[in-house]
Amino acid sequence: MAPLEQDALAVREQLFHERVRECIICALLFASLYILCHFIITHFKKHADFTAVHDDEDAAVNRIALGLCTFTLAVALGAVLLLPFSIISNEVLLSFPQNYYIQWLNGSLVHGLWNLVFLFSNLSLVFLMPFAYFFTESEGFAGSKKGIMARVYETSVVLLLLTLLVLGMVWVASAIVGNDAASRQSLYDLWEYYLPYLYSCISLFGVLLLLLCTPFGLCTMFTVTGQLLVKPRLLEDLDEQLRCTRFEEAAVSYRI
Repeated sequence: MAPLEQDALAVREQLFHERVRECIICALLFASLYILCHFIITHFKKHADFTAVHDDEDAAVNRIALGLCTFTLAVALGAVLLLPFSIISNEVLLSFPQNYYIQWLNGSLVHGLWNLVFLFSNLSLVFLMPFAYFFTESEGFAGSKKGIMARVYETSVVLLLLTLLVLGMVWVASAIVGNDAASRQSLYDLWEYYLPYLYSCISLFGVLLLLLCTPFGLCTMFTVTGQLLVKPRLLEDLDEQLRCTRFEEAAVSYRI
């Protein structure tokens, strides 16, 4: 075998091992986030949810909805922690550039994590969360055989109709605002334009909601803290308290 072929084979083998290593690391990170989110949801859920259902079909439906909600929460938590993870990994690589054991914190891994988070965020936002809601509310079509698959069919049909309705409304709004052929055809670029815009709009809505709820949360936090903590008595007038105590003592003595 020629030296150039050996070098090319070595490079391909190295790329393959790096790809396998990145897949294993992503799988381990997501499994850890999924387990953590499962404990969080089971801790804050009501005791009557997912456990006190006597029907086996309803219990299975609730378990599937719990799994979808846990998956979505894991993706959301991964999206929140991805930026700190990127910053910390960059700082670690800059601090220890020659360390062999931390070379897996490279740009390829971070870029792959960003792509996976973006993909699963859109998947959870557009399909998984609406499917979980409609799946728990479904009962199967009238006249069909009852079971899990009947609920799956009804949920799929309802989700498809809802998707067509939303896309139709967006198409009509785009045609009305744009009023040209390009705006009518822009809906075909769903994956390249509309899904990133949808993700950005949802992120903007979340930021606005955070800015709206943060002052109320801070007020509640300080109110609860003021109720729990003992107020300092450094600026109180002891002579005035002593006079008030003497007046109270005199009033009690007069009543006796």
